[in-house]
Amino acid sequence: MQKVVTFIMAGGKGERLYPLTRDRVKPAVPFGGVYRIIDFTLSNCINSGLRKIYVLIQYKSISLQRHLRKGWDIFDAHLGEYVDVIPAQQRVGGDWYKGTADAIYQNIYSIEQENPNDVLILAGDHVYKMNYCRMLDFHKSSGADLTVGVVEVDKTQSSHLGVVEVTNKTGVRGFSEKPKSPATIEDKPDKIYASMGIYVFKRKVLEEELKEDASKNTGHDFGKDIIPQMLKKNKKIAAYDFREKGGKKAKYWRDIGSIDAYYEANMDLVQISPVFNLYDRSWLVRTYHEQFPPAKTVFSGKDEARRKGLVLDSLVSDGCIISGGRVERSILSPNVRINSFSEITDSILMEGVNVSRYAKIKRAIIDKDVNIPRSVIIGYDLEKDRKRFFVSNSGIVVVAKGTKIE
Repeated sequence: MQKVVTFIMAGGKGERLYPLTRDRVKPAVPFGGVYRIIDFTLSNCINSGLRKIYVLIQYKSISLQRHLRKGWDIFDAHLGEYVDVIPAQQRVGGDWYKGTADAIYQNIYSIEQENPNDVLILAGDHVYKMNYCRMLDFHKSSGADLTVGVVEVDKTQSSHLGVVEVTNKTGVRGFSEKPKSPATIEDKPDKIYASMGIYVFKRKVLEEELKEDASKNTGHDFGKDIIPQMLKKNKKIAAYDFREKGGKKAKYWRDIGSIDAYYEANMDLVQISPVFNLYDRSWLVRTYHEQFPPAKTVFSGKDEARRKGLVLDSLVSDGCIISGGRVERSILSPNVRINSFSEITDSILMEGVNVSRYAKIKRAIIDKDVNIPRSVIIGYDLEKDRKRFFVSNSGIVVVAKGTKIE
């Protein structure tokens, strides 16, 4: 793997994830209690033996840079290992990153310095577990100029995904961005191949295609521009199908680009038998952990039947205190306080949230450092909530970071 260089795209605004992206870039959004979204891509790299990694940043990146500095300073520079964070530098012109392809083009000197055989390009805002070595092996054995990672999903999801048209199982003959009438999988009219935002290029091919695209007036995007440009020249493009061992079904992969998708992916984790397993010791998901004491429940309910620190089917992080409240099917990030007689159901509470007595929260996302005052009710009257907070299409209430609630 020493002849592979990895780029992680981590500069997008994530507008559909607003207001969680109001103060931070999408890959830095907290997920699953103790993680940031980018941790899953980085953990995949480490578990795959890839240790030459560039993270390309641009939009509201301070939070992300801080997280990477604290949690991912684990590489040995003496062995040529690194996670280098590269902001837009206007190195080849006067523009900031204008698209995914342009971001790589502006850092083409980094590829030249390493002189790899192949370049792996990843999105930093998806949740999944993948051994990239298998895709790299497939790429080499296929002799493809470009290999695109694809995953089988329902056709109904096409309106917010890049759709890859695949022929003869592995050949790519088309790409369309968020189509209303997508190309479906052969013999599966209700399924499509979604682009995972993962690309493996032969190094020389990548440099040629980026230089050609840079000279044109395009969106400078891999899916919209580079792939069609290569197809016109009959370049060999292969599709790597991300499937379970034995090939019977697609592996877990989530594009959490919207509030509803983000919420649903978090709720996947609190199921009795979660489809995405965080407890697999053979494939660790790494992150940075603040120093907090263990989580704690207070009050047994002997004196008052309703005053009981109770947690059911939930993830509870370090530093949390459930003091006489009830938490069910929810995720509590570090240092959350749930006070007496309060109820939290089907919700995500981020670091530093305090829920006062008698408050009730249902199907909501409460961002960092929010105090929920006594007896406040969120998630039960959406019309009322819309006047105060953001409410998604499916009725998920989002309280933005640091919001002051009367």
